[in-house]
Amino acid sequence: MKFIKYSLSILSIFFLVFFLPEISNAQKGVIRGFVYEKETGEPVIYTNVYLYKTSYGAATDINGFFSITKIPIGDYTLMVTYLGFDTLKMNVTVMQDQIITKKLYLEKASYMLEQVQVTADREEARTETRTSVIKITPKQIKKLPTIGGKADLAQYLQVLPGVVFTGDQGGQLYIRGGSPVQNMVLLDGMIVYNPFHSIGLFSVFDTEILRNVEVYTGGFGAEYGGRISSVMDITTRDGNKSRFSGKVGASTFGADLMIEGPIKKQDESGGGSSSFILSAKNSYLEQSSKVFYEYIDEDGLPFNYTDIYGKISIMGANGSKVNFFGFSYNDRVNNYKALSDYHWESFGGGSNFLVIPGNSPVLIEGHFAYSQYKIALEEETTPLRTSSINGFNLGFDFTYFFGKDEFKWGIELLGFTTNFDITNSVGIGIQQKNNSTELGVYFKYKKTIGKVLLEPSFRFHYYSTGGLSYEPRLAFKYNATDNFRIKFAGGFYSQDLISAHSRKDIVNLFNGFISGASNVPDDFDGEEITSILQKGEHAILGFEYDLARHIIVNIEGYYKNFSQLTNINPNKLLDDDKYPGESQILTKDFIHEKGYATGADFTLKFDKNRFYLWVVYSLGYVKRKYEDIDGVVKEYYPHYDRRHNVNFVATYVLGDKYNWEINARWNYGSGFPFTLTKGYYPLVTFTDGIYTDYTTAPEDLGILYADLNTGRLPPYHRLDIGVNKTFTLGRYTKLEANASVTNVYNRENIFYVDRVTGERVYQLPIMPSVGLTFSF
Repeated sequence: MKFIKYSLSILSIFFLVFFLPEISNAQKGVIRGFVYEKETGEPVIYTNVYLYKTSYGAATDINGFFSITKIPIGDYTLMVTYLGFDTLKMNVTVMQDQIITKKLYLEKASYMLEQVQVTADREEARTETRTSVIKITPKQIKKLPTIGGKADLAQYLQVLPGVVFTGDQGGQLYIRGGSPVQNMVLLDGMIVYNPFHSIGLFSVFDTEILRNVEVYTGGFGAEYGGRISSVMDITTRDGNKSRFSGKVGASTFGADLMIEGPIKKQDESGGGSSSFILSAKNSYLEQSSKVFYEYIDEDGLPFNYTDIYGKISIMGANGSKVNFFGFSYNDRVNNYKALSDYHWESFGGGSNFLVIPGNSPVLIEGHFAYSQYKIALEEETTPLRTSSINGFNLGFDFTYFFGKDEFKWGIELLGFTTNFDITNSVGIGIQQKNNSTELGVYFKYKKTIGKVLLEPSFRFHYYSTGGLSYEPRLAFKYNATDNFRIKFAGGFYSQDLISAHSRKDIVNLFNGFISGASNVPDDFDGEEITSILQKGEHAILGFEYDLARHIIVNIEGYYKNFSQLTNINPNKLLDDDKYPGESQILTKDFIHEKGYATGADFTLKFDKNRFYLWVVYSLGYVKRKYEDIDGVVKEYYPHYDRRHNVNFVATYVLGDKYNWEINARWNYGSGFPFTLTKGYYPLVTFTDGIYTDYTTAPEDLGILYADLNTGRLPPYHRLDIGVNKTFTLGRYTKLEANASVTNVYNRENIFYVDRVTGERVYQLPIMPSVGLTFSF
């Protein structure tokens, strides 16, 4: 492993040193700028901007920004093509060392340019490495049945390759063997610690305000740090810069409201603009379920949440801009099944900006944010568990464009405070409050050499609790033919944050956060532990093949080695300070673990005219190693290890005006592991210590557990269907009606089995829902 790390480091440094001088070469000419929708002022992302009848061009980024460099002196026709919009043409004259900045506005077309979109998608496939990354837009999210009357990111994430959800209730996301704390979630650069509600059908994000979501299931570049499994980078859109508008909706599950509009209207002549957007949604399922879903539980389904997000955007004349944003999310489950009380609250705010210097080809981006998260869980049979985390993150990124190549570097500072208080499985309390600081610096280079794309990158990440971690990473793509591509991504990763829970829980709702967990054993399996950091190494190999113009197949195999992990110590019996000579397995709050995740993902996408089909099959293995109370190393499957996962998604559009849509989704997942119950015994609690009379003292019910996670729950499968109808009422007003049925054939998917009573608790049964959304 060390040889691979050193080799990647040398390769990354070689590319940075060998090709970096190209950045300082004199530019022949530069055309850069932004592409916007004329109607709303929203950036047009991932579209092609090129000089007609030349090989010079670039794709817009998440901000609609493009930069075409090294252009010879001369006269050209600048063109922009995008699905659903008229083609834009503009004459430009390029002069030596001149930087031309343009703000381009696209008007909606009266017909669909399907061929243009296909060409754009294929161009991106050839010019981006795209290994283990999936880009999601609101349009894609809405292709699924709108469960609960509202399309939601959480529902779409469940159909992605390598992604495992624990079911309709629980709301936990596991990506290619990574637990939730190992998955970084960013909202406009701000860290979100829990993006999913306790009813796993909904996220905290309103689909209507999303611009783009990028999910990196592994092998991500050095611009991301502090996590060892995956990244979900979410960008919200700006408010409408032309007119006041909004949406209001209601369904059998909840209601939502979104309003937006200009503070200062956009001006095509070159002036600046500003806008706002505000979103709010809540669940009244606890009340409505007593009317519509009484057959599930006569006391109702007490899943409650409220999500609020707001943003103000200010744009300069040349496209530079700054955003200010904030959020408040909360979730509560009241007295449901074995839960007495489960709730969490999260809030935060911050700013990000983008600067285009007048006479420099560099793009400067930055962000600053603060966020906080608190969670508490009280069950009938276990003591209260609580945890909180609050912290800030500040960063700057600098991107240089030269020809088809890019160089990017950045710096990031983070600080956290965590507070953690639980009782482990043998009744010993564990409390920790820690502060930690992190500093990361990264360099990333994208080089195109004929049919080969190379993206070496390097990250230095310093932890105040764990020292310096240096992390080389590499992405690669070979365009073997116009229709067949080979790709690879890999690298080294680290993180300080851990999330602790009881490994014997059949269902894991509680995930607390801890930073700088230093109360750990000095060794693992006889080897000395020199760092408290968690560490991981990724390797992903994949293939893309265009079977036909409208059919794309993607296959990826992956291996994630988690060479060092930290978890709660279920065997702690003694206080470390009072019993320094005892085995550390009995005295430390946390223990070391190791493990790996490996598997393969297959996807097939067909998208033509009115029909869309998405097929996903994932094969996965996840294993962990730990030392038991006798110091013997044992293996186990974590509770989210799912061997097989299958998803079929189909959408068909009907009507002359494309105003009817039918969609369906079927999911199959093999059973999760859990710890079996071997038996029961009378447990004397010794409430009076050594003076307890065990012959008369009250007894609790003690549980004898089998070996960790040797049982398997039955398979999970579910069919959802939906239908949508859009009524156009005016130029800007429309009414969208939807109806859906979740779990059509009423499959009894197991949620958990009560260890004491033996009662089987199931996931949600068949649930019809309807919803209306009015847009103005």
